[in-house]
Amino acid sequence: MRREKTSLLRNDAFQTLLASLLCIVLGLLVGYIVLLLINPVGANAAIAAIVENFMTYSKSTAQLRYFGSTLVKTAPLLMCSLSVLFAYKVGLFNIGAAGQYVVGTGAALYCALGPKLPWFLCLLAAILAGAALGAISGVLKAYCNVNEVISCIMLNWISLYCVNMLLTNVKEETSPYTYTLASTNEGAILPSLGLGELFSKNQYVGLAIPLAIVTAILVWGLLEKTKLGYELKATGCNKFAAKYCGMRERKNLILTMAIAGGLAGMGAAMLFLSGFEQWQCTQSAVPAMGFNGIAAAFLGGLSPIGAIFSSYFIQHITNGGAYVDKTMYSSQISDLISAMIIYLCAFVFFCKIAMNRWLDRRDEKRKATGKGGDGK
Repeated sequence: MRREKTSLLRNDAFQTLLASLLCIVLGLLVGYIVLLLINPVGANAAIAAIVENFMTYSKSTAQLRYFGSTLVKTAPLLMCSLSVLFAYKVGLFNIGAAGQYVVGTGAALYCALGPKLPWFLCLLAAILAGAALGAISGVLKAYCNVNEVISCIMLNWISLYCVNMLLTNVKEETSPYTYTLASTNEGAILPSLGLGELFSKNQYVGLAIPLAIVTAILVWGLLEKTKLGYELKATGCNKFAAKYCGMRERKNLILTMAIAGGLAGMGAAMLFLSGFEQWQCTQSAVPAMGFNGIAAAFLGGLSPIGAIFSSYFIQHITNGGAYVDKTMYSSQISDLISAMIIYLCAFVFFCKIAMNRWLDRRDEKRKATGKGGDGK
């Protein structure tokens, strides 16, 4: 029986789960302390509102509708987290998911509002745009040895201003926002598949949610069950050894960044082609979605399946800030708590290392006292 317990504690997935839960609890605890310092009177109600999110509504119809809205924003966050973790598995840090998300937005909305293409072509355009931007960083890394973090950061801002200029051609005359899909090109809106009816007729719930989950499963399969996935990870571990073994390391680096970029661009299309948001052409900051994908990836233990749950949790907490009493706290308090959890995500792997060291010391102590290995 003791062997089974030790085996479970040694399991990588179980350790990741424990470490992630610890980070979440610590983040919420620190956030609660901040609430107490700002205004202790409403701290309990505020932290409850952030955690409950849509459950603050008494009617089940309202709960389902706002639950659906949370899922709509979870889908692009999941895609950005997949983009980050895919590159990280291959030894690259794709901080450019934000820029790839931006160009995906630009491609999807311009194709939808300009030539008025159907949704599947707009989705494809977003994937290709994100992949092209990711491939640029990959080429610079492979042939010029330019650190992907530097190139990605520079491309994030270039992408933002280029997309702002592009989408001014399809924006409303009296506002900085792009035209709505419903009034301009209904054929560009992602199919509902009848899912909207399950969430109290929430018109924004549709194909994006199941498509994001299927994509996560496919990414897991590619990385863990295919020859290509093995070659990509081998290149990330040691590109010189990969080259010695006959692998095309430069091609693998470029392909990795292209796939990562395509995932982020696809995430942008999932949000904006649902009609949930419009793009503001005067936007001066890169959307947080791409950067939040970094947190979701690490909180999920760099597992595509874990990223599904971590992406939902981060979006759940973020949306919960809307229900905080604005007379006592700023609505950005949820962003503060999310930021704390994001910061603590860096400790997921530290917690796993500490846990393994503790287990090693415990096993050594048992062996020294003659109690280890026999289960007695």
